[in-house]
Formats: sequence, C-alpha cells, structure tokens
Amino acid sequence: MGDRIPAQDSSANLLRNTSRVEIGEYQDEVPDGMWLDKSPDSSKNTSPPGYQIVVETPTGNAEYEDDINVLASSTQPLRMDFEDTKDDDEDEEKDDEDPHKPRGNWGGRFDFLVSLLGYSVGLGNVWRFPYLAYQNGGGAFVIPFIIMLILVGIPLMFMEMAFGQYASLGPTAIFGKFCPLFHGLGFGMVIISGVVSLYYNVILAWTIFYIAATFTSVLPWEHCDPQWATHECYSYADADNCATFNGSVYLNATCMFPNTTEEFSYLKELAHNATKKTPAEDYFENYVLELSDGIDNVGPVKWQLLLCLLLAWLIVFACLSRGVQSFGKVAYFTALFPYVVLFILLIRGVTLPGSVDGIKFYLTPEWHRLGKAKVWVEAAVQIFFSLSPAWGGLIALASYNKFNNNCFKDALIVSIGNISTSIFAGIVIFAIVGYLAHELDQGVGDVVAQGAGLAFMVYPEVVTRLPISPLWSFLFFFMLLTLGLGSMFATSETVTTSFLDLFPQWRKRKVFVVLAWALIGLVGGMPMCTRGGMYILQLMDTYAASWSVFIFASLESLLIGWVYGADRFCKDIEQMIGPRSRLFKLIFKIFWCFLSPATLMFLLFFNWIQYKPIEYAGEPYPMWADALGWMLSLTPVIVVVGMSVYKIFTTHDEGKTFWQKIKFLSQPHASWGPANTKNRYDSVTVQYTP
Repeated sequence: MGDRIPAQDSSANLLRNTSRVEIGEYQDEVPDGMWLDKSPDSSKNTSPPGYQIVVETPTGNAEYEDDINVLASSTQPLRMDFEDTKDDDEDEEKDDEDPHKPRGNWGGRFDFLVSLLGYSVGLGNVWRFPYLAYQNGGGAFVIPFIIMLILVGIPLMFMEMAFGQYASLGPTAIFGKFCPLFHGLGFGMVIISGVVSLYYNVILAWTIFYIAATFTSVLPWEHCDPQWATHECYSYADADNCATFNGSVYLNATCMFPNTTEEFSYLKELAHNATKKTPAEDYFENYVLELSDGIDNVGPVKWQLLLCLLLAWLIVFACLSRGVQSFGKVAYFTALFPYVVLFILLIRGVTLPGSVDGIKFYLTPEWHRLGKAKVWVEAAVQIFFSLSPAWGGLIALASYNKFNNNCFKDALIVSIGNISTSIFAGIVIFAIVGYLAHELDQGVGDVVAQGAGLAFMVYPEVVTRLPISPLWSFLFFFMLLTLGLGSMFATSETVTTSFLDLFPQWRKRKVFVVLAWALIGLVGGMPMCTRGGMYILQLMDTYAASWSVFIFASLESLLIGWVYGADRFCKDIEQMIGPRSRLFKLIFKIFWCFLSPATLMFLLFFNWIQYKPIEYAGEPYPMWADALGWMLSLTPVIVVVGMSVYKIFTTHDEGKTFWQKIKFLSQPHASWGPANTKNRYDSVTVQYTP
C-alpha cells in the first residue's frame, strides 16, 4: 500500500464521509475522514499534475453524489502532506479479516450443499409424497408439482438463501437490521422451527426403537403376540401355517379346529368377513406407543421411548456442538446415505411379484384430476413444506456461506434434487406396496397408507414377507433415521444460530447453548412419550407449521419485493454472484412482487376455507384440544405483531407522526449490509485534473 496522504483542501473534504479512496493502483480504507493514497509516480513529486480518484460509497446510497460532482468540477489543486504510516498496513490486514469469523463458516461449498439437501429432503419425501401422488392423479400429479416448484419453491428458496448469505445473520438478527418494524418476523420463524424440532425428534425416537427391535432373528411384529395383539390381529404367516392343518381356521389370532362341517363353514365365513389388522399395526399402536383412547387420557411416560428420545437428542447435540463445520461433515452421510438405501430397496422391490402393478398404479396419470383445485393446492403445499421457506432454516444455513457463493446454483440443485427424490422414493415405495397387495390378494389402493401409517405400519408388514426380513427392516428404518436427522440438524441449528446472533458473547460457549437446547427438547418431547403422545404429536404437526408459515412467506416476499425493493435486492445479489441478465432480474422481480405472494395467499385462504377440526383415526379431538392447536398456530403471528407495535411506540422521535414512524422503521437500519465491510461499497470513478 502507498503512504496515506491527509487531504487538506476543502474540495477534498467534501468527501469526508466516504470510506475508501483510490489513486492509481493504490488504495486504503479510512473511516471517518478523507485520505488519499500516494500514486505510483508521486514519490518524487509532492504535487503530481493529475489524479484519478475512485470513491467507494455505501451500496445503494446516493447521498454523496453532489460531493463527487463538486470534486469532479473543481479546478483547485489539492495540497497534500505525505506522512509515513508504516503500521497502517498491519491495521488494514486486520480490517480485511471477517469480523464475523467467531460465528463460523462452512468448511467448504459442498458442506453447505449437502446440508441444505439434507434439510429439504426429509421424511415427507418418503411417506407423504407417494400418498399424495396416488390420491391426486398418479403421474399427472407431477405436472402441478413442477409448476408449483417454479411458482413458489425456487423463487422463495433462492430469495431466502440470498437474503441470509448477504448479511451473514440468522433470522432473529437479520430482520432487525433489514426492516426493524418486522424484527419479530425472525422470532416467529424460530418459534416454528423450535416447535417442529420438539415433535420431529420424537418421530426419530420411534425409528430408533424400531432399529433396536430389528436385532433379532424373527421380527417381533411378524406374529400376533398376546401381549399387545387385539382380537382383530391377523398374521398372514400364522394363517398360512394354520391352513396346513386340514379342517383348521385362523380366527381371532387363534388356529381353530372345528368338530363338524357346519362349524367349519361358519368359522370360515366369520374369518372371511372379520375386520383384520396386521400385526405391524397392533405392534405400533399397542406396544410401541401403548396408545390411549384419546388426548384427554395421556397416561404415564413410556420409559423405552424416553430413552430413544434421549439418544436422538444426544445425536443432535454431538453433531451440532462444534458448529456448522462438524454439522457439514456429518451431513455428507445423513444426506447421501438414504439414496444408497433407496437404490438397494428399488433393486429388491422390482424383483418381487406384483411390484410392476404397484409402480403402474403410482405412475398411471389420471388427467381429469388436474381440473380440481385441491390437486394444485396439495402440490403447492408439498413443495412449500419440502423446501421449508419461512421456517428460518434457509436463512440460517445460508448465513454461514462465503459472501460470493453462488446461492442461485445451489437453490436450483437442491430444488431439482428434492423433486427427483420424491418421485424416485414413490417408485421404490409403490414397488414394495404392490408386492404386499399381491401377497394379500387386495388392490394396491387398499394397502396404501399416509404418513406414519406408511412408515410404521405398511412397510414393517411388507418386510416380514421378505427373506432375511430383519436386514430389510434395519435398512429401511436406518434410512428414515438419516433422512430425519438431516432435517433435524437444520431446524436445531436455526434455533441455536438465532440465539447466538442475539447474544454473540455466547459463541465461544456454543457447546453449552446446544446442550441447553437439547435439554429443552428432551423435556418438551416427554409428553409425546406418554400413552397419549401420538395425539399430542398430531396436534402439533397439524397446527405448529400450518397457515402461519404462509403468512410469513408472503410478508417476507412483499418486504423484499416492495418495501426494500426488488431492484435493490437484485443489486445485492449481483454484488455476491456477479452480473445477471435483464431477463433474469425481470423474472425474479415478477415472482417476488406478484406471483409468489399471490400463490401463497391463495393457499392460505383455501386452507382456511377447507379447514376441518383435527381428528385421529376418524375420532375428532375435544374442543379444548382444537382451541389449544389454534393458540399454538397463532403464537408466532402474535409475536410478530406484538414486536411491531412495541417498536412503533418505543421509537421516540419528536415531530414524527404515526405513519412517519412506520415508514422510518420499514427502512433498513444504518448497519444493514454484508458482515464484512469490504463488501459494502460500490465504486464511483472521478477524474480530477488541476
């Protein structure tokens, strides 16, 4: 660097608020004052005949334009005294360091990519998408799914990733600088992620329970055990064994030997018409969950599930306690291993009888279904909850990126990976479900279940009919565990990142912050380890991340597109990933300002119109439970509104009206911008000739 030159001429002092000035090849950063660097050929001439002055001003700030114009038109020479500031080079090197370095960064670009893939590809891709496709037109469902990916998924995912990467802040801190009026929006997102983490890890505890149960030569749900089986339990393996005895009938989990022909005919008719439940279904409800008769009968904690929940939180703690670098390395396994298992299951599935019928059932398009609004809504909801905008996770994960990371490319890769995984997982699952339908001599649609039913009832029943069934059971549930952990890590990291952004003094003690969150999660998950835990989990799953996320995503899109300005946001993106074409910027401006918010509001109102009180297995919840669910759903929104009101009434500025305060609080704070100040400036070149 050249020596610093204090500018003593009044025309130069017009630029006293700028932060960097260049002359020739040399430059220097100087806060709170105008400093000029000595040009290469000025060492022998204290008054060189001309200068090219490059003034770098805060991005998007035009308040210095008049000063620059005055300097450019000045005909007065600048008087400068050269002074040697040798130590300034060392100071500058320190200034170039990332001030947010204690916060941590990803170990590499692919660490972020696989972590993001693990976050977006979760349990819903395996147990929810196949059911939705079956219910909403089979292969035809892929069309609205892709269209909604374009309308909602990619624009919102890219927007949030760019948003978090630009400021290097998590949700709770970023909105306080970006739009102080809606500082609470980040807190609302974190509340949603926190609540989801509480019950999501309980599902992982169930998978750990099943993994432990597979370490046996005979799976425990292969036969109807009197310890947990109901009289409706029907083991096809036991029925086949019973049929080997002449004149025997399998009924009520018992092999009966009638004495007369009339009695045989009577028992056979009863067995044919009897309601049948698979052993896997009874095992899940009566042994794993010990399910009570309703949410108002919670009962005691099941200690086996509590131990599994403890193990699940220990895994989360171990992987997150050392920050995103350790999390990023673990994500390589949790994000990629499920694809290995899915491929193995596909190879095995297509070799089974009936698998082709299952795949045809899944992929055969029913074009007439596309005329129903419900199909499009289901596709949009699945895309929305797969990519998880407005949960805070995308902002939190992207905030650890390097400033110039190409987040647009990452958004495209993960979005396409998500939809491809969903379709691929559906083929795998329906190949196996088709085999089960063949074995049971039923239609494929009769054995398809949604959600937990598919994962913990249908598939466990399928594996009992495969050779070396414990192996296939282990692979399937271990795949579910790794899929779930990828999402669980990201939601928990969102919570801890948000806390550390608010209290940066705790960054060096992150291990204690993660430990505290794990303990909170363990205590918060205990009620779902009771006999009535399934009802509580369903209540939280239905209301915690429901219509509030549609409101948050719409509000976030409107704030960026209209209040902050889509053009301005596009400039921020170009500052990170380089110039974009006019068409690129126009397309995303249309999405952020119009199409995405409009689609989200349609989804919100459609969900309100189609609202039905929650029920489980056809039984409605009591009114107080439904009211509790609404309170849970309203809490994040109340936090956002409450913090906005607080901001308005605590902003003391004499002479400002109520609406002026709102306008003032809607503008970015003076500290808004990239975490590293060297990324905060645009360059304006001024030629000065004395």
